[in-house]
Formats: sequence, C-alpha cells, structure tokens
Amino acid sequence: MDITVQWIKTSWTTQSRGGEASVRRNAAPLGFSLPQVPSGFAHFVRMSERDGFEPRSGQKNLREVGVSLRDEGDRLRVLARMEPLFGLPPRPRKPLAVRLLSGQRIRWQLNYRFTSAPGIRGWSYWLDTFNIS
Repeated sequence: MDITVQWIKTSWTTQSRGGEASVRRNAAPLGFSLPQVPSGFAHFVRMSERDGFEPRSGQKNLREVGVSLRDEGDRLRVLARMEPLFGLPPRPRKPLAVRLLSGQRIRWQLNYRFTSAPGIRGWSYWLDTFNIS
C-alpha cells in the first residue's frame, strides 16, 4: 500500500492572534506540492510566527509523525496521537480512528494551546495539519 503523508506544523504566540499577524497566519496554506520523499517518510512543513509564517520544508520518518498509520489489508487506519502534553485546557477526549480505502484521502487538523508557567510567559499555540492518502 502506497501511503502519502504531509505534516504541516504552524506555531505562533498571542502576538499573532489578531491584526496583521493573524492575517498572515490565517493565509498560510493547508497543503503544499509534494516533493519526492523516500518510502517510510513524510513531507514535513514548519511555519512559525518568528519566520513570518514562511514555509520550511523537510522530511520526517513516519514513526515521528503525529499520527499512527496501520495497514489493515484493504484499508489504512489513521489515528491521531494525542500525547500527554502540558496543553491547557486539558482535553481528555481522543478522536476516533479513520479508515481509508485505496484512493481516499483525509485532512486532519489538531490545534493546541500551551503556557510555560502562569505569569512567566504568555500563551503559545500550534496547529498540526495532516494530509494523508
């Protein structure tokens, strides 16, 4: 089974929650043209506030990607990994697995909100977008 994964990680702080910075952040693409990547790897794109949301492209081993992928014969089981993070508010719910038939695709988005410690630094955020087929 051929599996194609693109992982887009967008990160920002409260400085990009409004005004011009949020316009740039919200204009960031949800998908990119796929370069050649070896089997077992994902196309990884990072965009961050500190870089003006300019895309930085690379590769990640599929074992490092924030989704679990399992070949179930005629279907690909996709399950988002909800790591025990320090994000607030706590979100104990876990999304259900999605099973894709050959030729199907999914775009799955997970957003996170973090603080380092109360009163020391402000909030930071990230959005993981997974394009999988």
